Amino acid sequence: MFFISLWINIFCYVCFRSMLHAISVPNTCILCPRSRCFGQRNRGSTRFCLRASLPDNNGEFKVEYTPWLVVGLGNPGNKYHGTRHNVGFEMIDQISQSEGIALNTIQSKALVGIGAIGEVPILLAKPQAYMNFSGESVGPLAAYYQVPLRHILLIYDEMSLPNGVLRLQPKGGHGHHNGVKSVMGHLDGSREFPRLCIGIGNPPGAMDMKAYLLQKFSPAERNQINEALEQGVEAVRTLVLNGFNQKTTRFNLGQKYKHHKV
Repeated sequence: MFFISLWINIFCYVCFRSMLHAISVPNTCILCPRSRCFGQRNRGSTRFCLRASLPDNNGEFKVEYTPWLVVGLGNPGNKYHGTRHNVGFEMIDQISQSEGIALNTIQSKALVGIGAIGEVPILLAKPQAYMNFSGESVGPLAAYYQVPLRHILLIYDEMSLPNGVLRLQPKGGHGHHNGVKSVMGHLDGSREFPRLCIGIGNPPGAMDMKAYLLQKFSPAERNQINEALEQGVEAVRTLVLNGFNQKTTRFNLGQKYKHHKV
């Protein structure tokens, strides 16, 4: 147990040293005793508890930031790269690039990156167990890092929205999306977590829905998606730093009408 604890502390220090450079203490990660969470089995006596603190004017640590778990849904492998059903993955890649958070760790069947937006700790995740089993990554990651439901942001494709239109919500149902359904199932059936939906539109005519989801975008549609990804990064940044507020309402309203020509 001594060597396990030593390894965890070293790993935690290396991951967060650059992220929390303003902190003067050398170990910015705390090992906390854990109880069962989200119905997951307690497989050890300790788990990571990620918190960032900033010193006040007296040099004392007062402000604490709860981490965010930002998860994009998709299917792994080159076969699915660039398809409509994988825009959640693309958004995570865009955030990773914009915020300088490397996706370089495999944990709980997911590709994970640890970093920060501003001073807020962030875990980016792309589940690698295929769309319909996404919850097998999200549930364990949320439990392991003690992320509350209100800080689990799920990003995924949404056919009920026009292509390239985004919608940010504090909670919601699964809307017959199998990936979201799996995540809810691994969060004790809860729907009380935020989500960023990326519109991909409905299949034309009588086109099979599965074939549509696994189809790549047309050049015009791809331009709309690329624009949406850039706007999505700013939306995630605002949410993480400020939470849901009037900016969220204005963002959703602007997205709803952004393709309407006056």
